[in-house]
Amino acid sequence: MFQSRNIGETLGVSSHFWLNQLATIINFSKRLSQTMRPSSPIIGNSQPMCAIRQLIDTIADSTATVLINGESGTGKELVAQALHYRSSRADANFVPLNCAAIPKDLMESELFGHRKGAFTGALADRVGRFELAHGGTLFLDEIGDLSLDMQVKLLRVLQERMVDPVGSSRPVSVDVRVVAATHRDLEVEIAEGRFREDLYYRLNVLPVTTPPLRERSEDIPLLIKFYAERFSQKSTPISFAPDFMDALKAYQWPGNVRELSNLIHRFSTLFAGQRLSLNAMPTPMLPKGLKKLQEDHAAAHPAPLAEPQDDAALFEEPHAADVLQLFPQEEPGQVPFSAPPEASDERNHVEDIILLAQGIATLPPDGVSLKERMAQIERAFIEQALDRADGNVSKTARMLNLQRTTLIEKIDKYRLRSA
Repeated sequence: MFQSRNIGETLGVSSHFWLNQLATIINFSKRLSQTMRPSSPIIGNSQPMCAIRQLIDTIADSTATVLINGESGTGKELVAQALHYRSSRADANFVPLNCAAIPKDLMESELFGHRKGAFTGALADRVGRFELAHGGTLFLDEIGDLSLDMQVKLLRVLQERMVDPVGSSRPVSVDVRVVAATHRDLEVEIAEGRFREDLYYRLNVLPVTTPPLRERSEDIPLLIKFYAERFSQKSTPISFAPDFMDALKAYQWPGNVRELSNLIHRFSTLFAGQRLSLNAMPTPMLPKGLKKLQEDHAAAHPAPLAEPQDDAALFEEPHAADVLQLFPQEEPGQVPFSAPPEASDERNHVEDIILLAQGIATLPPDGVSLKERMAQIERAFIEQALDRADGNVSKTARMLNLQRTTLIEKIDKYRLRSA
């Protein structure tokens, strides 16, 4: 390989020119790294989150190891990233590693690297995570799942700041800040012989605890707004009626912010751009705890008698056509309510349909099949719309705010005639 002086002589330029070019590249790389930093990823104005942000600012520039403890889904990696990007190491690499995701036999090579021929399959040198994070931060997630033999080796690296790649006789010096995280109680793990006490004290120099979402319910509206905008798919973000928002704040969130994010993603996909109310949400779309809150709310706030509404208003919320599509339906031609009611029926089914269409929820003494009644309403509305549109399918579809192909499928399903 040519030296810079020889390259300069070959091309007729001085080595000073190449040094200037190198300095320009380095400065550009630093500016690029600066623009790629995450902007305030920690969301919330509650007292616990304000304390977390203040603690991060206080310890960000320290070289001491950090141990982040918290339940799954509470944002431990976001805290680790914030520590890195607010420190003097921000221009270097942030290297994450999930200790629970790497097989035990590969962990040493993953952390410390290996040399070509060190073992079967080692076809080339590999740089380990410690070397990749040189000058920056190494984030060891789920440190409580690290095997005891690897705990010994990690302890040595933390003490000596040297790594021994597998198959190498020469140790490599590393300058790395280690941030570890776990959802386990490591003191319990120590008592049961699954975690080394000396490693725990080496890691737990600066402890940080991420609070569960149930302990900062006042942050839930901010988190919902953030994820609703993220998952809006370039449309209007979903919103929540007060009853639904109250239920979301009362829910215990066993999966914490990760569970909330996934739920908002689900709603944004199924009900894009809509305003959601608790009683209108199909039960299968809710986690178990929210189902119970929905039942309690429905019992405490039964559906009131409503004034008659026009057809368009009934489809503003995902009640009939939209909700019905989320559940399996009978095959076309097998709809049990398509036949006219027999004269011997005790109740007038047509009258029930009219009452339901007007928002009057009258429950028969023996109960009712909600799915069948919802389908009855849908069939009745499609039939009325077809009559008003003189059988014009395109006009009917616009009237019901449906895709034309969806309407045709429903017309075939309910055996409705159209021009």
